[in-house]
Amino acid sequence: MKAIEKEFFNTFTDFQCLILAHMNRGDINGVTAAHYNIMEFVLRKEGVTGREVSTSFNISQAAVSKQLKFLISHDFIIQKQDETDRRKFNLHITEKGRFVIENSETFRENITRQTAAILTSKELKNFNDLLGKVLLHLKL
Repeated sequence: MKAIEKEFFNTFTDFQCLILAHMNRGDINGVTAAHYNIMEFVLRKEGVTGREVSTSFNISQAAVSKQLKFLISHDFIIQKQDETDRRKFNLHITEKGRFVIENSETFRENITRQTAAILTSKELKNFNDLLGKVLLHLKL
């Protein structure tokens, strides 16, 4: 690993730890990062099915089913039978689930404000452009 790559690795590790520490601090009834990601997806794509979650996250339906079972049993998500296709069950966020997501959004807003206070407008634009470029091409 080149010196600059090692420096980036260390900085990124610190950044990742900051985010994970916040997510773990918001650990409500055992909610993990995977649970959070599914809840946010369901909030943004109201009425999505478990199969659509599985496809979007590129994980098995069995793995999604396990996560959904936890989220439903802890009242973060509800599952309703589709009105037109009784074989389908649509997912909806509950108020409890919405609370978890909104707290995370507050965290992101705080980080955005703090970052904007540290960087100049030009630096913030460059930082945003670079993050966008990386996210566009990153394959995990």
